[in-house]
Amino acid sequence: MTKLSVNVNKIATLRNARGGNVPDLLKTVKDIEKFGAQGITIHPRPDERHIRYQDARDLKGAVKTELNIEGNPVDKFIKLVLEVKPDQVTLVPDAVDAITSNAGWDTLKHKSFLQDVIAGFKSHGIRTSIFVDPVAKMIEGAKETGTDRIELYTEAFAKGFEKGDTTAIKPYVDAALIANDLNLGINAGHDLSLDNVKFFKNSIPQLLEVSIGHALIAEALYMGLEKTIQGYLDKLS
Repeated sequence: MTKLSVNVNKIATLRNARGGNVPDLLKTVKDIEKFGAQGITIHPRPDERHIRYQDARDLKGAVKTELNIEGNPVDKFIKLVLEVKPDQVTLVPDAVDAITSNAGWDTLKHKSFLQDVIAGFKSHGIRTSIFVDPVAKMIEGAKETGTDRIELYTEAFAKGFEKGDTTAIKPYVDAALIANDLNLGINAGHDLSLDNVKFFKNSIPQLLEVSIGHALIAEALYMGLEKTIQGYLDKLS
């Protein structure tokens, strides 16, 4: 089964909109795990507009499944990860002012930088993953960085699938086959939803984990959080 890691950034966004602690992030995380999710993802940004750095510290003791921290490995982020020591860190090359992630790493251009950062995390026993586009050279370059896994950036697939273009999956299948040959674990995320996740999962060989936040929380507004998570688990089994 492909694991479901729920990104709770949007829960923090809602909390921050009014101040205070409603909704309670820690309680929501515990409920998400109780409903069957196999992991929790957070993506703190320097301006802390949703997940705050203190949330990462608090979640370390609260998450009972797996904690995945995503972000651009600037000094502040690196220090946070080494302090919290999550189960997994996912490196994403997003700009400081990015609304959301919008590109994978150029693993050739940034090879030496990624090698240094990844070696540091792995020396502390933290599993590493890097956000990449489904491009053969980028997958091959990822292997050279020493990362344990890649996370396929799935926005292009999701947009194509929404328009009825099922051939949008092909670059991802090709990328997964290369990753499998290179013994790289495969995660995926961005714009995956109840509408497209089953097709994606069934197409990608040895897909280990999907990280889903925005769509899942939006769907939960209509279906409820527990029912939505069960829907994802059914499609990923």
